[in-house]
Amino acid sequence: MTPTFRHALGALAFTLGLACAASPALAAYPDHSLQLIVPYAPGGTTDLMARIVAPKLGEVLGQTVVVVNKPGAGGALGSAFAAREPADGYTLVMAVESSHAVNPAVHEKSSYDPVKDFAPISNLANVMGVLDVRGDSNLKTFKDLVDALKAKPGRYAFGSSGSGGYSHLFGERFLSSTGTKMLHVPYKGLGPALVDLMAGQVEVVFDNLPSSAGFLASGKLRALAVASPQRVKSLPDVPTYAELGYPQLNTPSWFGLAAPKGTPAPILDKLNGAIKQVLSEPAVIAAIEQQGAVPDYTSREQFAAVIAHSYEVWQKVVNDIGFEKL
Repeated sequence: MTPTFRHALGALAFTLGLACAASPALAAYPDHSLQLIVPYAPGGTTDLMARIVAPKLGEVLGQTVVVVNKPGAGGALGSAFAAREPADGYTLVMAVESSHAVNPAVHEKSSYDPVKDFAPISNLANVMGVLDVRGDSNLKTFKDLVDALKAKPGRYAFGSSGSGGYSHLFGERFLSSTGTKMLHVPYKGLGPALVDLMAGQVEVVFDNLPSSAGFLASGKLRALAVASPQRVKSLPDVPTYAELGYPQLNTPSWFGLAAPKGTPAPILDKLNGAIKQVLSEPAVIAAIEQQGAVPDYTSREQFAAVIAHSYEVWQKVVNDIGFEKL
């Protein structure tokens, strides 16, 4: 037996030994509770989606999935935290367009890479956007808002989930598209921004429909436009941005699930299969649709492509609108 052959056999035995040692752990996964990091405050769309999916995901996996909110910096704090957690399948993170495409695109030195630092699992839902004002605002239509902004540049303010987040950059894109100006007021999530909108501290919030739906239904908020392929059933009188002449603003956003990079493929496959089962449950489908969103299961590879493509798109948007990176 040549030294080279003996070396090859030794390497093979070592590899098989590792596989055998790892197999029991993988087979037993999960054997304790998981944490699902939501990089935004309670009450926003990301939080709502997580809390719809987490209980059923826990049932499928046979362990509790605990939702943990870690808001701040437009989703960057929680996302960076998740990226540094052990890649053992016990930490998951809501990977959404705001935190995994927009935020890194607007920061000169992001604390995480949305493509390299995470292992995508699956998309969960595509969510329609909505332009909110107070229910008793004198701004009754989209035209009213644009006219008011042009008449008094900088007089009005819009709230967002944080500097560099989706709602922030969407607002900047709105201002660029309409040729208007507003003051930006960042919050630690869209939940707090909506509270201040209803309190009159800001005049506009560019939200996702799920977190605004209840307030719109009660009349506390009024929608002036929606980002949707067609009008939303629950808001039949509200035009889409495309109808209003701004097709570039008419794209729904995605909300998915990821794990830290390096999480073993068998665990990722098991999680992806669990999500597929969760998103086939009628109660989950109904809950997501009730929030004005559309369930959207994808393979791991498909979701990875979605994240990479969106990141490229938002980098281009940042350059095109002349947004000064943070």
